[in-house]
Amino acid sequence: MKKLIQTLLLAMFVVLTTASFGYAEFITTGLANFPYFHLGCLIIGGLIIVSLKHKYAQIYLSEAIGSFALYVVLVALFTSPVVDTLKTLVG
Repeated sequence: MKKLIQTLLLAMFVVLTTASFGYAEFITTGLANFPYFHLGCLIIGGLIIVSLKHKYAQIYLSEAIGSFALYVVLVALFTSPVVDTLKTLVG
């Protein structure tokens, strides 16, 4: 039962984080420049982490949440608004 509850908590975290990423990108870039590829990468990465957590009980919930949070930050760094901001700061 504990394994199922932890998997559900992780899945809720993945869904909420991915939804907030999608909302932030939609507000920032609009529908014309929406990064569908990045959103797809987040969805697939979240599915992989949730399935690994479900398969292996040795993975702690905090480790799975932390790894997905770092993955979201990594994907967000390569979106258009962040790259444009970095170009503005450097140039």
